[in-house]
Amino acid sequence: MITLLVILAIVVVLAFLLIGIYNKLVALKNRYENGFAQIEVQLKRRYDLIPNLVETAKAYMKHEADTLTNVIEARNGAVSGLKEASKNPSDAKAIQNLAGAENALTNAMGKLNVVFEAYPDLKANQNMMQLNEELASTENKVAFARQAFNDFVTAYNSYRQSFPSIMVAAKFGHPTDAQLLEFADSEQIQAAPKVSF
Repeated sequence: MITLLVILAIVVVLAFLLIGIYNKLVALKNRYENGFAQIEVQLKRRYDLIPNLVETAKAYMKHEADTLTNVIEARNGAVSGLKEASKNPSDAKAIQNLAGAENALTNAMGKLNVVFEAYPDLKANQNMMQLNEELASTENKVAFARQAFNDFVTAYNSYRQSFPSIMVAAKFGHPTDAQLLEFADSEQIQAAPKVSF
């Protein structure tokens, strides 16, 4: 009788341990999926601002149609990448594709900013200044949301890879690690600016 009670107690303890591990994995996954939803909100706002920026610039930049077209094409690619990643933020390939599309958009926007320098009237335009300010604000929000998402992904991956979670994770719907969302500008942001006189 005592042996049966000991075995029953061990089974109950193991069941509670499994339930605890499973619930924590689900909670951590929900956190990083919510973190991705916050990125999605900011990226959609960014994507909505870009056509307005291009339309404002068109009036001044008649000879820069290729640059404007490249920005719109890069924006459309990023929108497509976001739609795919939104379907399943756990899909590493979709997250990598989004990062690639965002890098292409960042490059196109960088080229557009270089072209802006040649048009002082455009830089002084009130609509353009307001759009650039909103875009800069949105970029900051994207960066903060991406940092939070990556923090949540790291917490999920760390817990999933730890013992005894690793033994349970794959059997209960958590077979792989989540993918960090890294944009090309992350290296540039982390580098300290150089100042010379």
